[in-house]
Amino acid sequence: MRLIIYNGKGGVGKTSVSAATALRLAKKGHRTIVMSVDAAHSLGDSLGVELGPEIINVAPNLDAFELDIIHELRTKWTAIKDYLSAFMVSQGIDGISAEEMAVFPGMEMVAALLYVLTFRNNDSYDVVVMDTAPTGETLRLMSFPDVSNWYLDRAFSIFNRLMGIARYTIGKIVDFPLPTKEVMKTIGELKDQMSEVKSILDDPQTTTVRLVLNPERMAIMETRRSYAYMSLYNKNVECLIINKVIPEDADGEFLREKLAEQRGYMQAIHESFDPLKIFTAYMLKTEMRGRDKLEYLADMVFGDSDPIEVYSTESPMHFRTLDDGTDQLVIKMPFVEQDQIELYKGQDNTIILQVGSQRRTVSLPMTLANAELLGAEFGDDCLCVNFRRP
Repeated sequence: MRLIIYNGKGGVGKTSVSAATALRLAKKGHRTIVMSVDAAHSLGDSLGVELGPEIINVAPNLDAFELDIIHELRTKWTAIKDYLSAFMVSQGIDGISAEEMAVFPGMEMVAALLYVLTFRNNDSYDVVVMDTAPTGETLRLMSFPDVSNWYLDRAFSIFNRLMGIARYTIGKIVDFPLPTKEVMKTIGELKDQMSEVKSILDDPQTTTVRLVLNPERMAIMETRRSYAYMSLYNKNVECLIINKVIPEDADGEFLREKLAEQRGYMQAIHESFDPLKIFTAYMLKTEMRGRDKLEYLADMVFGDSDPIEVYSTESPMHFRTLDDGTDQLVIKMPFVEQDQIELYKGQDNTIILQVGSQRRTVSLPMTLANAELLGAEFGDDCLCVNFRRP
């Protein structure tokens, strides 16, 4: 199963490109689903259909839905929702607020990733197209399999302590509800599922990120940061799609001035992201909405090619052993300056990398369990972290 994740700055047209890609994939005969994980859903508007949290068929070979975390909690995670709501009520929070607060940050990410896992395990689709929120939220999605294990481990620890208190007090002085076996079982299952999801996301031939941008300065700058951070999280960025490009034959003084400005930005994009594959979609005079317009957009972007193709299979992160016996972790770091990188030795056979505003804990293979961290070198858009085994 292929997973194609579209990301970019708000307003660049990710949803239109996602919908157009999904329609083209379905037309090519691939069993396709397009899902929106952006809280401000517009996928249904783009497709010209009414979408909600339930999966529906919108065209031959094409299903779609818009993820709703409240719906997910009520239908799939009832035990956890009920327990968290009851716990908050026990602490003096009224019922309505308690239900709202039971939606912890990141639950949308968990739900989206679990859908991907379910589709893969059930062989439901050949391709999943994910229309994401703007860059910051998507980075949380990319990091969540790593982060969730930390939180779930601690949730187990907290709940086990609560159960210990119950055993010693026989429930007489405990002023909060205790987690049931069903709650504990659900948390354990989530932890196992996140490990499976991580293997899907880290496979560069299965999961790829496609960055959408407009030929504008702010969009270019954010796309550079997104490319760097996706590499930090070991996600394969396979191509760019430049959307809303003004045609060369545009008329009118305003458009001519805008076109001259755009030419400079187009050159900057190609110089910055070469040799990454780049597609172009031109601005239309009318709103990009409905199947006919989306199929026209797919024609502009993909021509006669099949969007299921993987345009790059390079993993941004890999290990290698040098001739002198030094082990090296090589991480692709495009658009990053050396003074933006911080490296720490973590606990439990990990290292911690801070790049700009993003921090990631990287687990080392067991072969480097007791290896000495020698330091790091930065050059050619790559960070090389060196280790020596005892």
